[in-house]
Amino acid sequence: MKWNEEYFNIEWSQEITNYDEKLAVAQKIASYVNNGDAIGFGSGSTSFLAVKEIAKRVANEGLNITAIPTSNEIRMVCTSLNIPVATLDDVRPDWGFDGADEVSPDGWLIKGRGGAMFKEKLIMINSPKTYIIIDKSKLVTKLCEKFPIPVECVPVAYKSATTKLYEMGADNVHLRLAGKSKDGPVITENGNYILDATFPNVDDSLESSLKKIVGVLESGLFIGYNIEILKC
Repeated sequence: MKWNEEYFNIEWSQEITNYDEKLAVAQKIASYVNNGDAIGFGSGSTSFLAVKEIAKRVANEGLNITAIPTSNEIRMVCTSLNIPVATLDDVRPDWGFDGADEVSPDGWLIKGRGGAMFKEKLIMINSPKTYIIIDKSKLVTKLCEKFPIPVECVPVAYKSATTKLYEMGADNVHLRLAGKSKDGPVITENGNYILDATFPNVDDSLESSLKKIVGVLESGLFIGYNIEILKC
């Protein structure tokens, strides 16, 4: 027996800024979908709009596709819109799409405002190609211009990791707090904390250096991946 889908109306939790630009690029990525594709579905507001546009094609054209979501949130959206979902244990993506918080001129990215950078990176490295769908506000002259680099670490290591980040040159590090919805720190889907670290200079060795910090699972710094930037 199927659930009554009329009861489930998933919407984005906040106002979507630059809506028209994001919708245009979401429609563009939806046009790339082919029958039979297994696709890595990214996180964030632009990806959310893309999922809704892809769902329209699935419903109207009878497309048979599989989504590999990068977050529980996007998994819920896919399920509510009748897009079949799977994990990397089940299938390898043919391609993927995702958003970004910042994009530098050389194609380096900061991602992870939603806290899903571990699975985003895992799916990206297993996709032959990933399209980064953004509006113009995400373009920066250098990384950390608007947003810090999220660093996911196990709770017991957050103080030692904070110290190490400052030793590596960060000029500001803070534990991300949940805000109005919950007291205390943000807890990722992996049960970890997020440290938001701002670096005055980001070089091509920083991503690997962050990963070497004991207790760090992953960072939201993406350097040298097989991506194509799509913007409107």
